[in-house]
Amino acid sequence: MHKPGDVVLGGLFEVHYTSVFPELSFTSEPNQLTCQRFVTAGFRHAMTMAFAIDEINKNSHLLPNVTLGYSLYDNCGTVVIGFSAALLLASGQEEQFLLQEKCLGTPPVLGIVGDSMSTSSIATSDVIGLFNLPIVSYFATCSCLSDRRRFPTFFRTIPSDAFQVRAMIKILKRFGWTWVGLLVSDDDYGLHVARTFQSDLAQFGGGCLAYSEILPWGEDPAEVKRIVEIMKKSTARVVIVFAPEIHMIQLMEEVVRENVTGLQWMASEAWSAAAVLQTPRLMPYLSGTLGIAIRRGEIPGLRDFLSRIRPDIHISSSSNNYGHSMVMQFWEYTFQCRFAPPPAGWMEAGGELCTGQEDLESGAAELLDVSDLRPEYNIYKAVYALAYALDDLLQCKPGRGPFSGHSCATLQTSEPCQLMHYLEKVNFTTSFGDQVSFDENGDALPIYDVMNWLWLPDGRTKVQNVGLVKKLASKDEELTLDDDKIFWNFGSKQSPLSVCSESCPPGTRMARRKGQPLCCFDCVPCSEGKISNDTDSVECTSCPEDFWSNAQRDHCVLKKAEFLSYHEPLGICLTTTSLLGTFICAVVLGIFTYHRSTPIVRANNSELSFLLLVSLKLCFLCSLLFIGRPRLWTCQLRHAAFGISFVLCVSCILVKTMVVLAVFKASKPGGGTSLKWFGVVQQRGTVMVLTSIQATICTAWIVSASPAPHKNTQYHNDKIVYECVVGSTVGFAVLLGYIGLLAVLSFLLAFLARNLPDNFNEAKLITFSMLIFCAVWVAFVPAYVNSPGKYADAVEVFAILASSFGILLALFGPKCYIILLRPERNTKKAIMGCSITKT
Repeated sequence: MHKPGDVVLGGLFEVHYTSVFPELSFTSEPNQLTCQRFVTAGFRHAMTMAFAIDEINKNSHLLPNVTLGYSLYDNCGTVVIGFSAALLLASGQEEQFLLQEKCLGTPPVLGIVGDSMSTSSIATSDVIGLFNLPIVSYFATCSCLSDRRRFPTFFRTIPSDAFQVRAMIKILKRFGWTWVGLLVSDDDYGLHVARTFQSDLAQFGGGCLAYSEILPWGEDPAEVKRIVEIMKKSTARVVIVFAPEIHMIQLMEEVVRENVTGLQWMASEAWSAAAVLQTPRLMPYLSGTLGIAIRRGEIPGLRDFLSRIRPDIHISSSSNNYGHSMVMQFWEYTFQCRFAPPPAGWMEAGGELCTGQEDLESGAAELLDVSDLRPEYNIYKAVYALAYALDDLLQCKPGRGPFSGHSCATLQTSEPCQLMHYLEKVNFTTSFGDQVSFDENGDALPIYDVMNWLWLPDGRTKVQNVGLVKKLASKDEELTLDDDKIFWNFGSKQSPLSVCSESCPPGTRMARRKGQPLCCFDCVPCSEGKISNDTDSVECTSCPEDFWSNAQRDHCVLKKAEFLSYHEPLGICLTTTSLLGTFICAVVLGIFTYHRSTPIVRANNSELSFLLLVSLKLCFLCSLLFIGRPRLWTCQLRHAAFGISFVLCVSCILVKTMVVLAVFKASKPGGGTSLKWFGVVQQRGTVMVLTSIQATICTAWIVSASPAPHKNTQYHNDKIVYECVVGSTVGFAVLLGYIGLLAVLSFLLAFLARNLPDNFNEAKLITFSMLIFCAVWVAFVPAYVNSPGKYADAVEVFAILASSFGILLALFGPKCYIILLRPERNTKKAIMGCSITKT
């Protein structure tokens, strides 16, 4: 179909979607190809280009004084026909027709709008690119066509599959569909989509393919049946199909036959608005389909133009190598008639002749339906893009041009490659408000509508717009969906669940199943001390040092602090016992002070008895340093106070024992000199020296390796045990060893003096007290070593209290008994008499 002009634009459209190839015998000239199955939508596409050129010619501001013509071809849905038509346009060998100047010749074809199929566009662009002829496709989406090195002259007004794939993935992520099936056509369009979809789904969508199958071309029922069986057995509820309508028709026939229901279909732009699939037989299965559709636009005046189409207007300037003109073929298809001369037997079979005056309004509703212009809108933009580029070319001012020597192109000398220079920079806005420009790959600004197939109660079908996907300046995709408008073809009327494994809740992590896709996993609870606070966590994160996981393993909580506290029963008992011992010491000290002049108090150096009571009081009080949260000063002071207090106590006992022995020895003939070495001054000096040695040990220990508070997490994972580390084990051992040495020495001396006369004999009491003392501290060592945390402190406190009470009761219990309950025995006479009686 042709129209003359100063500049001619070519067009390739799918007016028929199949063809019959002649049998090649190679013995005679083959018949021409026969195109079959007229497509009204394809014819409307061609007429849209004719309308756009007619509109531009009437526009005084765009290409003034230049008339555009067109040469439109039907590719019959076949690569070889589309390729042949493109070569005719590029080489200028199409049929001659009269120019406006009344001379024979072929006007220049500066650009081609088409082809509709990716495979045809690839074949065409590979060759047409050699002519530097720009091609602007309105429907070829293969991402491979963005390769500028291979297709330098290819442009398109439809987004590439790369964007369509990412738009699909955006929808999958929106509804949480991570387990999907993919069906693609066996051509460049489908195979490139399959590769892109698999890589992008894993990279951006976090989903997996349950299966990926290729739909066969032509009749192959066995293969289609095999694919449908896979769909039936799969747990994936979402099926994505990138294929033309013809593939979907074959597939759905088998789906209906097998009654495969419960699937959520997702349609590519190739069939998202296909009316041939919106039938009462198929809608029970396809209702609720979500699809990516070409951006819908408004083209004012297109319907009026289509309604004025008549065979008599176009026939004189129309020709086609494969039969009648497009308009005549449309007329015959729509009104089921034939133009004269009719085929043989047509009239006899009751057929009618076409008059050319049939009413389009009543018989061509599909042609005149311009309520959903999508490919047509892309064609409209493609024609205008070429027109604006040509207008910019003609607006060039000599001396400022972009070509060699700053020259400009003219209408008579322009070359296709020069037009392509301006086409790369074209930028305009349509009457519908959409901006049109091309990026460095020749792709238009990507934008898609999201469609939803709705099956109305009265049996009608409605394809409604429920959202939009567009590319932002940040190179990211933005998805806008109206969830309330989406119709779901499920009993719940809600979005279906399509996952291989349920999402792992917080507190668990995903453990991939061996040999299965990433989306198939088990949910494993986080181990103790680790958490995951997000859904579908890949791994659990460890809590900080002072924190531990809660029971649900979804957040970290502060670890419980454990130490020997004043508020717990054990701490309260020990504190009470310590204060009780201190109080008893104070009471005994008061009793001894009150009765200090009595013989039983004055016997065996009362001053040492008072000092011993003070030291025992300090022993009881120092145990309080082991209770409460450890601090640096308490850690340093507790062992020093304990060590010095006990050395003071044991030193007093040792000196008392030595005094008993000295007195007994002095009572014998010739032993008087022994008492001069055990006078009051010597006794005090001995106690001070022995105590000073322990003070020196403690000082050296604290200075060299001071005890310090420590947070121990080794005993319990969920607790922090606050304890004092001794710093130097040697220092602690020396401190205890020194106390033990004095205690053993006191015990041995007291044991030797146990059989002395009663008036001098305090040695029995000392022996018993030291026996208790040594027994407690010998038992302390293994108990302390094997007691963790606060229980080690409790063992040490218990040892301090037990040994202190042992000394207190053993040494002062009998004396207090005599002072308070048997005062008659607290006289010098009674004591001496007791001694005489025993003698």
